[in-house]
Amino acid sequence: MSFEGPAPPPDPTGGLRRRVRVLLPLDEAEPAAPAGRPLRVGLLGGSFNPAHEGHRYVSIEALKRLGLDLVWWLVSPQNPLKPVAGMAPFAERLASARAAARHPRIRVLDLERRFGTVYTVDLLRRLAGWRHHRFVLLLGADNLAQLPRWRHWVEILRRVPVAVVARDPYCRAALAGTAARRFAAARVEATRAHELPELSPPAWTFLVIRPHPASSTAIRAGRLPLPAPGGEGERSTTPNAATDKNLRRDL
Repeated sequence: MSFEGPAPPPDPTGGLRRRVRVLLPLDEAEPAAPAGRPLRVGLLGGSFNPAHEGHRYVSIEALKRLGLDLVWWLVSPQNPLKPVAGMAPFAERLASARAAARHPRIRVLDLERRFGTVYTVDLLRRLAGWRHHRFVLLLGADNLAQLPRWRHWVEILRRVPVAVVARDPYCRAALAGTAARRFAAARVEATRAHELPELSPPAWTFLVIRPHPASSTAIRAGRLPLPAPGGEGERSTTPNAATDKNLRRDL
């Protein structure tokens, strides 16, 4: 998911892309939500260049603290404000995310590539019709600080609840920034974070968690190892061709 940058090219299909049926790969063991409520899904978008244990750690904390059923890792084809130089090919970053996820309730998806979206707001518009899902956008404190640079950032906060995860050294700037101040009345105390998926936006919370040392920058610089694939007692969450047929959606 990408913030404000050059406008994307016009849709050459004249809007047909928005009306076609798209296959969404989901794991065969998609958990069933308790009767009477939608699935609660956290959306963690990024370049994942590469994915690492920090992404996994934040996702597991979000599952626990927000009462989520799933976290979707949405691998962005290319953030328009990040340089192409140093950015690994999309397939390589997608593979690194699948290797790092290693959790039955973390899904690695390429929705932005499939939908042809560039900006977060466009992705959320596409997901708005998914009545059987309640989405929560997961952001680091650094992204909250720069949120006003994102395309239609106010609309983003009015579309989905947002959970912001503390990340040093950005916490002070994030909580004093434009987005936090403008939506101060919509902030939910961390003790009520488990209610967030069911709240109507705008609603956001700030989660303070134990810092994790992993970072994509350090891995690219060779200061940290790449995540090892697999893990004891954990099954793969990688969608495959056999599961592509599981769910069709009108988009």
